[in-house]
Amino acid sequence: MRGRIRLSVIFLLAMLVASCSSEDTGKTRLSIATGGTGGVYYPYGGGIAKVITAYIPNVEATAEVTAASVDNLKFLRDRQADLAFTTADTLADAVNGADAFQDAKLPLRALAVLYVNYTHVVTLASSPIRTLADLKGKVVSTGSPGSGGEVTAFRVLRAAGIDPATDIQMQSLGVAQAADALKDRKIDAFFWSGGVPTAAVVELAHTPGITIRMLSNNDVLSALRQTYGPSLYLLGNVPKATYAGLEADVPVVSVPNILAVHESMPEQLAYDITRTLFEHQAELVAIHPEAKNLSLASAVEGSPAPFHSGAIRYYTERNAWPK
Repeated sequence: MRGRIRLSVIFLLAMLVASCSSEDTGKTRLSIATGGTGGVYYPYGGGIAKVITAYIPNVEATAEVTAASVDNLKFLRDRQADLAFTTADTLADAVNGADAFQDAKLPLRALAVLYVNYTHVVTLASSPIRTLADLKGKVVSTGSPGSGGEVTAFRVLRAAGIDPATDIQMQSLGVAQAADALKDRKIDAFFWSGGVPTAAVVELAHTPGITIRMLSNNDVLSALRQTYGPSLYLLGNVPKATYAGLEADVPVVSVPNILAVHESMPEQLAYDITRTLFEHQAELVAIHPEAKNLSLASAVEGSPAPFHSGAIRYYTERNAWPK
């Protein structure tokens, strides 16, 4: 909890500095709420901040380290961030007023569906853990509090018949901290919902004396779809070449990632940001390979939140908006 409070304080201080800078320079300052440094949201968000600053006149953007999806959408709600990375399942909760957002439905909008997260369940190859059922009684990290990965982990565990509160010894670590804890044998396994490759998992897999195992978890996909609807959870596949030590491709539950904004964002700004993502996609790919999965066809499919009118205008101009 102290770590989460500290992260929020740092974020709020960054927002205060950004606000002051905006007044001093006359430029529009945008904050992008991303995730932890060991995942994909942060470098991808840094790339988006870079192209926004470079190609939209009088606009400067900064990517901020956060606990990820749940906290990101609360930052949007409180107008402490302007853009936010989020998983589709967390965004669905926010716009429907469910789970962490039971107090009120949030007026959020999508700019683009960016790529999909793959549900990593990582353990050591030397471990007896080979299936989700084997996690019972083990020390398992389910992700950072306030992250979309935690939401997905809880749902995957419950779909597998495992109560996170009673059937495992739960830890709540970010991916970098979880990888270090597994390396030091302080935990038995960890969940991570992220794009591939995830830097912290790559580093873990290349650690001398360490061979990782990823658990398939696609067998719970049907149960997830029955509970939460057919569009939030998809079948994904992590190729064995993604991480050193994998013996085969790993079928997993995947969930779309969305770049979200508050409904009050000016239409022209939303249009300019959306346009910039596509016009300078090559620069984003150079920063993180997940950006290659951005396309006009996939960007408009899979968001549980309505799209912003500025984004719709761009997609309509490109003949990509569904008729």
